[in-house]
Amino acid sequence: MDKPVYTPDYTHLAAPAPGETIEVAAGVHWLCMPLPFKLDHINLWLLEDRDEDGDGWTIVDTGINRDEVRKAWETVFAALVSDAKPVKRVIVTHFHPDHFGLAGWLTRKFGVALWMPREEWTQGRMLSLETGETSRGAFSRFYKAAGFDEDMMDAARARSGRYAKSVSVAPGSFRRISDGTEISIGGRVWRTIVGTGHSPEHACLYCADLDVLISGDQVLPKISPNVSVWPQEPEADPLALFLGSLDKLRGLGPDTLVLPSHNFPFRGLDARIDDLQLHHDERLEETLEFCSEPLNGVQVLRQLFQRELDTHQLFFAIGETLAHLHHLIGQGKIRRRKNADGVHLFERH
Repeated sequence: MDKPVYTPDYTHLAAPAPGETIEVAAGVHWLCMPLPFKLDHINLWLLEDRDEDGDGWTIVDTGINRDEVRKAWETVFAALVSDAKPVKRVIVTHFHPDHFGLAGWLTRKFGVALWMPREEWTQGRMLSLETGETSRGAFSRFYKAAGFDEDMMDAARARSGRYAKSVSVAPGSFRRISDGTEISIGGRVWRTIVGTGHSPEHACLYCADLDVLISGDQVLPKISPNVSVWPQEPEADPLALFLGSLDKLRGLGPDTLVLPSHNFPFRGLDARIDDLQLHHDERLEETLEFCSEPLNGVQVLRQLFQRELDTHQLFFAIGETLAHLHHLIGQGKIRRRKNADGVHLFERH
């Protein structure tokens, strides 16, 4: 049977230019900031807010720590933020640098609190303080075991401590949000729905009054969110976490407006969740078939990703490959052993 074709039901087909905004729902404004990767943008959100102290703004996600992103933010502030309508808080969905990168700069600039899940703040704060020297050993062991050759190992060593360069000085305190936390923004309640797998405790925000979900990276309309094993937790099974948490987003409604961190706002959330689950089922079947003979992680990667990968993509690809291999180990379908060179080999039972 042919795989059903999923087509996102986009509500917009053009993103705002850096420094501009588009109102996509009542009081919900869309910003788009540049990224220096093949995935070249991130969507951020400004929510009109008010409390006993008056009107203002809540920022959701921040962009990466780069001059062009700060400049775009300054353009937005000049147009929308004033003493009569200040920034009241910054919410960050998760610790990845395109989301957390300017959290420190923004919270210090406006003297406001950072709101985010504790595991996400802890991870971001820890990595922001890490240097190449403190992390190089873990990186080397992890990627050698995955089957990296010497050129790839040089790239791995160069990436250790890289996170700290992508974020401004991380805030030393925060206000915790958790699964089920309700946040009043602009007279409306936004409920936190925590997803896992893509990151430890990813916060999605749902407003029933508007039927709007800020999905962050947990559900994207076109690409599969990256679900990877990383050197900091080399034995993890993040795919089990990711697939297990997707159902928490089901049933919000067929007309729910989904605001993702990449690509365009869309409707059809349940259909997209079905599509993501089917995608991973197919990848698991392919991975299992490749392991009919003993292969290391890089050898499996070359089978799964039959295209040229730049250095940035390579590290996401090996992380995703290992995530599928670890999930199959957890299901008892393959086993792992270490060869004489210290490289892990994966083989079907």
